[in-house]
Amino acid sequence: MASLKEVKDKIASVRKTKQITRAMNMVASAKLRKAQSRIEQFRPYAEKYYEILGDISQGVDTSAHPLLEQREEINNIAVVLVTSERGLCGAFNSNLVQTATTFAHSRAESGQQVKFFCVGKKGSKDIAKSSYELVSDHSDVMDSFDFTLAGQLGSEIIHAYNQQQVDEVHLVYGRFINVIKQEPTRLQILPMSQEGAEGQSGEQEGSKAEFTYEPSVEGILDELLPRFIKVQIYRGLLETSASEHAARMTAMDNATRNCDDMISNLTLSYNKARQAAITSELLDIVGGAEALKG
Repeated sequence: MASLKEVKDKIASVRKTKQITRAMNMVASAKLRKAQSRIEQFRPYAEKYYEILGDISQGVDTSAHPLLEQREEINNIAVVLVTSERGLCGAFNSNLVQTATTFAHSRAESGQQVKFFCVGKKGSKDIAKSSYELVSDHSDVMDSFDFTLAGQLGSEIIHAYNQQQVDEVHLVYGRFINVIKQEPTRLQILPMSQEGAEGQSGEQEGSKAEFTYEPSVEGILDELLPRFIKVQIYRGLLETSASEHAARMTAMDNATRNCDDMISNLTLSYNKARQAAITSELLDIVGGAEALKG
């Protein structure tokens, strides 16, 4: 059995850990409120953008713009993986990496080459250790970012796609549902799937409107499609940011409760050890008194 001093030191150590986890929970909660507000404000814009672009793409031929055209052979796949910069958020990052690598394995088994564009230190470290090519690494950016990051990454992807370095682009991010649930999500963003756009727009059959394009549909697509890619990437960044803080808040809350349980068990062990020590001393005193009487 551990000595009284050892048990007392363990209790003090766990209490200090509890203070740290509680503070991290409070920080994550404050950051979550800000991140949640950003994604809730941006979601309607992104969804409406998808709806409008879906209506336009349904009325034109896929050859009207290179970003709509479905290539006959798909040889190179690009995966944009968005993770956090730090850990201590449970299985959040590992689930994202697993979703991306599982998809990459399935494509690699089909003879296709998979390349990664990573945002966030956690994902880039795991991909760098794997057999897949890490084309672009954007680390130390998730703590403070704006649409400029999405624009830069979107330009890189569009350039690689137009140069036929990649034939498909998929975005993997953590979709924020609520504080308890964050869902790893994969979305194809290039070439834009007309079926996906139709499903996202929520339009029913027979209710599609006809549009007149000025100056031309090609000019409109030249302006809207590149921005569409950047909007989807920015939404993935915002979703992942909110999901990260929610996952960390939940993990730190669980850690705080575990500290409470450990303190309770250690306190019980301390009381038992203390009672045993007192009993042993009493027995020594009684034994000494009986010896003197004899």
